[in-house]
Amino acid sequence: MEVLEHDSRARTDLPPVALTAPATDERAARRTLRAQIAKLERELSEAFVTAYPMGGLDEAPTRSCAAPRLLDLGELERVRDDLAVRVRSARATITERADRQAASRVQLERMLLEPGRYRFVRISNRELGEPGCGVWQVGPRLGLIGMLMGWWQVKLSSGCPLATGRGAAAAD
Repeated sequence: MEVLEHDSRARTDLPPVALTAPATDERAARRTLRAQIAKLERELSEAFVTAYPMGGLDEAPTRSCAAPRLLDLGELERVRDDLAVRVRSARATITERADRQAASRVQLERMLLEPGRYRFVRISNRELGEPGCGVWQVGPRLGLIGMLMGWWQVKLSSGCPLATGRGAAAAD
C-alpha cells in the first residue's frame, strides 16, 4: 500500500514522495518466536520436574534487571537461544545422573550375586536414585572369623540415624 506524502510548503515542480510500509511483517516472526520460547520453557520445567527426585538441577535462577517492556526480534532470539542451551544442559545432567544410577544398580546386583568379590563396598540409596538414608554394604558374616573363612554377605542398613533429643545436648 502506497502512501503519498504531500507538503504544502514543498516545491510544486518535484514529484510527490512515496512512503512504503516495511516489507517484512514482524508479527509472524514474533508469534513464531513466542511459540518456540513457550515450548522451550515447558521442556525446561518438565526437565526440572524429572530431575527433582534425583537432586534437582544445578542451575541458578535467571534474573532480569530490566523494566517491563516489549522485546524486539533480536532480544526474543537471544531469549530463545538461552532457553535452548539451558534445556540441552538440563537433559545432559539428567542423562548423566541416570547413567550413574543404572551403573550403581548393576553393581548392586553383582554384589548380591557374588559378595566375596566386592568386600567392604558400600552403595547408598541416593546413588541408586532411591529415597531414604539406607546403605547397601558387603561385610563378613561373623566378623573376623567370617572374614578369614570367606563368608561375606550384603546388608542394607536400617536407614537414617536416630535423631537425638534435647536431653542428649544438655548431658554434654
